[in-house]
Parts: sequence; structure tokens; C-alpha cells
Amino acid sequence: MTTALLIIDMQMGMAHRIDAGRAPVDPQAMDRMADLLAEFRAQGLPVIHVHHDDPDLRSPFRRDTAGGQPLPCTMPADGEPVLWKSGSSAFAGTRLDALLRRAGIDRLVIVGAVAAFCVTSTTRAASDLGFKVLLPSDALLGFDLPALDGGRLDAAIVHRVTLSLLGADFAEVLRADQVVARLAA
Repeated sequence: MTTALLIIDMQMGMAHRIDAGRAPVDPQAMDRMADLLAEFRAQGLPVIHVHHDDPDLRSPFRRDTAGGQPLPCTMPADGEPVLWKSGSSAFAGTRLDALLRRAGIDRLVIVGAVAAFCVTSTTRAASDLGFKVLLPSDALLGFDLPALDGGRLDAAIVHRVTLSLLGADFAEVLRADQVVARLAA
């Protein structure tokens, strides 16, 4: 089984969101992403970055804005593919599927932002395309959400529900340290 690390939407817009007071569900998530990235690089395993380039000119997630730049904790290295998407799934409108198949990759470790949005879309698409997905629950950014009927949904609840749904049918949900142990096995 050939495994790649897929890093979703780790751009400065996420740091700006946190700096503006939107607390992530796990303040250590970016550190764990950096640790997983270092582990993949140390083992010579493939790393692929997918960034968001929103077609909305008002969005902070545009490749030509400060918010669209990569976060230092998951900065792409020379030779690591960086794909740009304009929708939710990393597979839609990118060459990700072809890139993975050409490299013989059949298992993905997906980390990044935001768990309930682009990570969810990418995980479901990966599963539908036949990839095995390992999802480190503690290496994902998640935030609170406005509730449909008013108020806010707590970030921890949103994260728990998101991972429960993905773990039920689309991915194996683990901790980052468990992912590292799987790579060594």
C-alpha cells in the first residue's frame, strides 16, 4: 500500500480567522500537521498540498492575496505538488486523481482545514474513488458554526459529528500518533 499525505487548505486565511477570535477545536492541530508532514518527509513518502483559490473576489482564500499564502507549519517543499481548487473537494477541477493514480497511491492521510467542509468533501470523494483514507482527528482544523435555527454550534460538537459521519463509512479515524505507527508497520 502506497500512502500519501494530503494537506488541504492550510493557508494564511486560517491563521487570520484564528487571530480574529475564531478558536479552533484543537489548538494543537497545526503542530500535529507539522509533525505528520515531517514524518512523511523523513520516510520519503509523497506529500501533496491543495490550496483554495476562491472565485469570489472578496474571499481571503485567493492565491493572489495574503490569506491565500501557505501557512509556515505546512509550507510546501520544492518538488511537492501544489494544486489549486475553487470548490470544496480537492478532487473537483484539479488533477489530483490522475496524480495519485500515476504515482500508485492507494491510501491517503488527509489533514488540514476545515474538517466539516473541504476535508469532508475531499474524504468522501477519495472514498468514492476507491482510495483508503486515514483521517487523524487531532490534525484537522475545525470551528464553530452558525446554527440553522439561530445561535452557534460549538466547535467540539461540529468536529465530533463530522468525524463520526466520516468514520462511519468513508475513512478510518485515528489520532496522528496512530497514523505514524501505521506508517512504521
